[in-house]
Amino acid sequence: MTSAAAQKISIGRPDTLHIVQGQMSVSGDPDVRICTLLGSCVSACIRDPIARIGGANHFLLPDRRESMSTLSYGVHAMELLINELLCRGARKDRLEAKLFGGGRMVRGLSDIGSQNAEFAQRFLTNEGISHIGGSLGGVQARRIEFWPYSGRVRQQLIEAGDVFETETKKAPPAPVEDAGALELF
Repeated sequence: MTSAAAQKISIGRPDTLHIVQGQMSVSGDPDVRICTLLGSCVSACIRDPIARIGGANHFLLPDRRESMSTLSYGVHAMELLINELLCRGARKDRLEAKLFGGGRMVRGLSDIGSQNAEFAQRFLTNEGISHIGGSLGGVQARRIEFWPYSGRVRQQLIEAGDVFETETKKAPPAPVEDAGALELF
């Protein structure tokens, strides 16, 4: 995850912070908005309405087990966001959250989107953070714009038709011509 300062991009409006999977951003500036595009990933938009500071993260895979150790991306993403808010003057007992994403983007595979959504809801409950809204699930991607100072969120569903139908209608890949001998080095 990277800080808000590292996320400011000169393309477009100077007050827009773009985050992608594995990132987060925090701001208390009334003119700043945090934007992200979500499919099966989840974004937690969390703020302290009294301190007027907030932030958003973007994560996939709430829990991934590797050999003997457990690496939990969801917990890591949520803890980084909350800790950054607390470092900037927010109080945990005043935090409120809106959750977005968690869509089912690929039919026939495990529903990682619902796992992400369930994790985020459970995390908020366990941490005593108010879940005051958002939009989870479905089969469409979403574009999210979050104004951390005011807590306002705008969601735009990406109208690409049914994701599953689109995926099954793709043309088969073109055959690869024999390019001769293959040399490995």
